[in-house]
Amino acid sequence: MEIKEILSRCDHTLLAQTATWEDIRAICDDGMKYHTASVCIPPCYVKRAKEYVGDRLAICTVIGFPNGYNTTAAKVFETSDAVDAGADEIDMVINLGALREGNDAYVLDEIKAIKTACRGKLLKVIIETCLLTEDEKIRMCRIVTESGADYIKTSTGFSKGGATREDVKLMREYSGENVKVKAAGGIADLKDAEDFIALGADRLGTSRVVKAVKSLENNK
Repeated sequence: MEIKEILSRCDHTLLAQTATWEDIRAICDDGMKYHTASVCIPPCYVKRAKEYVGDRLAICTVIGFPNGYNTTAAKVFETSDAVDAGADEIDMVINLGALREGNDAYVLDEIKAIKTACRGKLLKVIIETCLLTEDEKIRMCRIVTESGADYIKTSTGFSKGGATREDVKLMREYSGENVKVKAAGGIADLKDAEDFIALGADRLGTSRVVKAVKSLENNK
């Protein structure tokens, strides 16, 4: 697979708590230079980043991040605020406790409410696969399919594990045709990126792919 094709599927990501505007501006520059799908950044930088990049790059941000146990009302407000600020894509974290206790209706209703607040912007649903059983992962595939969300996403990158090949394969198998798959967390290099894409990932959440491409350029 050509490097530019891999880059076009990457959400170039910086969600560190210590990220400064200079850090965010640098990944925006990278995103524009390498034509990544988006940059995924903290909500507090969305407005400034969108003003900086204009229509040259999609801005993605996170909602209910990283734990997901905010109230639905808080997540809806966060989403609306992010869209008002210029976000093109929203990555939300589900309420894991509700899922684990079998309250699938709550999880579904929350995703639908956030989808409405997106006002047509892309919605990706983070299910934090490393904390779920196989049955819970399959249930989430069905819930996301029913919700109308655009993507199901493996991980925040802030828990005990990230994307695995097995989880991406499962998510592609059990999600509806209307749902795309995003693998995030632990994508170390271009080989990992190719593997996840081959297994059905439409997007990759990572900072390392751009770094790998830069390294290749520097070694020429």
